[in-house]
Amino acid sequence: MTAVTIAVLGLGEAGSAIAADLHAAGATVRGFDPLVSPPAGVLACRDDGDAATGATITFALTSGHEAEETLRLALAGLRPGDHYADLNTAAPAVKQRLAVIAAEAGIVFTDVALMSPVPGKGLHTPMLVSGTGATHYAEVLRMLGATVDVVEGEAGTAAARKLVRSVFYKGWAAAVTESLRAGEAAGCGEWLRENIRDEIASATGQTLDRLEQGSITHARRRTDEMAAATDLLTDLGIPPRVAAASRDWLAQLDAENAARKAAALEETSPETTAETAAPQ
Repeated sequence: MTAVTIAVLGLGEAGSAIAADLHAAGATVRGFDPLVSPPAGVLACRDDGDAATGATITFALTSGHEAEETLRLALAGLRPGDHYADLNTAAPAVKQRLAVIAAEAGIVFTDVALMSPVPGKGLHTPMLVSGTGATHYAEVLRMLGATVDVVEGEAGTAAARKLVRSVFYKGWAAAVTESLRAGEAAGCGEWLRENIRDEIASATGQTLDRLEQGSITHARRRTDEMAAATDLLTDLGIPPRVAAASRDWLAQLDAENAARKAAALEETSPETTAETAAPQ
């Protein structure tokens, strides 16, 4: 295998796990974190710029709000043509701004979206990548055993895919948490937990369509149902954040249904038909 040197900036839970796996895969790993010592086999560096010096790819695994500062500090050790990858979860606009900063310094930038929790998976966490360095990043990381899918498009494209997916996964987790807390407050916590567990276990490929289309078809009735659920949670002392958001979404779907029906009636009304048929 061609010699590969990876710099890892940020050695928290995710950074340390990935750094350790990179070392185990045969890469030379240089790491820096002002608060955390590197795992075994990872060379401790004095700062971000020092870690980035001579790296095949520099990984940033700090946090979204520190992403720009991390890149600017790393520039001290980067040279034109070097590769820099930001693995933090951040908005597409943040990734695009990082790409501009990198390009101004002649650095090749990759937006990396980690598509599942890193603990327990480390380097084998599925990744989506976009940006000017995406293909190179994928080639190097696949050689080290990682699963990387390249998404066509500029930096921020991979981040956008992760975040729209996060609306479901994190929203699902929020709904489960709110529902279970309400169940405990209502005295049926164990029953509700088992019921939700059974629903998740029985989900099939058709579940997604049923959830989406059922919400549209039955929007009016379900708006009333979630309004009642919102009132119940309020009475139980549970903040109805998900319940209220569901009520409001269903109300919007109901309004959209009404608008479509009105438009269809307008198109088929006698006046419209007469106007369309009238000679010019």
